[in-house]
Amino acid sequence: MRARTLLPAALTAALLTLTACGSGGGSAPAGDEGTSPSKPSSPAQSPTDSYGGGSGSPDVKAPAALNFAATTVDGKPFDAKTLAGKPTVLWFWAPWCPTCKGQAAETAKVAANQHGKANVVGVAGLDKNAAMRAFVSDTGTDSFPHLSDEKGEVWKRFKITQQSYYVILDQTGKTVYEGVLPGGKGLAEKVAALTG
Repeated sequence: MRARTLLPAALTAALLTLTACGSGGGSAPAGDEGTSPSKPSSPAQSPTDSYGGGSGSPDVKAPAALNFAATTVDGKPFDAKTLAGKPTVLWFWAPWCPTCKGQAAETAKVAANQHGKANVVGVAGLDKNAAMRAFVSDTGTDSFPHLSDEKGEVWKRFKITQQSYYVILDQTGKTVYEGVLPGGKGLAEKVAALTG
């Protein structure tokens, strides 16, 4: 029982040691490395949240990158497979990160402008769910789903080692961009290039 409590704390400490809020740059990887899971996910539940569920195409088979389930910050089940068939932005953030707060307005704007054409999903980590919910409320980013990743499972799946980090997948699930975008600058252009 105690080992289960220490593992998330050790992961958080390790991530905090390795990261600096908003440091580093972005890259456009040649392949889709870092998107394959290290272990299979449990069966996913269907999302029934206020975001209308996933906005992917129901007839499209979900790529490996989207083969995971999680829970939103408001406690609802989220099935990433429902994102399949449309470009997807995964925004990895932490509630106490000023760089993340600086990206919030632009990320919400992109989510609104690309509604129905692309998915935007926040992946909150490195803190407790209450702080994650407060961040969403304080930043006005409640128009798109945010996952509560207290245990770091989604962060590990995408090999994320710092907060305020974007992973952009094309409609096939291939990673086309990953990195930090200070203030969210450049996010709109990157997503627009995928949605036409």
